[in-house]
Amino acid sequence: MDILYNVFVLLHFVGFAALFGGAFTQVKGPRRIVNAAMFHGALTQVVTGIVLLLLLELGDNAVNHMKLGIKFLVLGVITVLVLLNRKKTSVPGGAFWAIFGLTFANAALAVFW
Repeated sequence: MDILYNVFVLLHFVGFAALFGGAFTQVKGPRRIVNAAMFHGALTQVVTGIVLLLLLELGDNAVNHMKLGIKFLVLGVITVLVLLNRKKTSVPGGAFWAIFGLTFANAALAVFW
């Protein structure tokens, strides 16, 4: 079970890297869009996050439901923003910075809490 859990943690990191990296590469650009890396990264984060939660619940681990609830809420907002703006030729500044900032904040929650 530990190997399976670690595989999904790795995939969760890959989703974060795609989502954050896809946004980070556009910070200094003239026009910001939701690119394929951001879209697939957000979806990967959602799917692997749910699988990780299920694996934690099935195991003998103590689960911090408050932390995971907040992280899923933040990820839900990120995913909605990504889905709403993925077909646009230019993402409004507020939406882009919300995706960028919330992605960073979600990683900070995982590390520091």
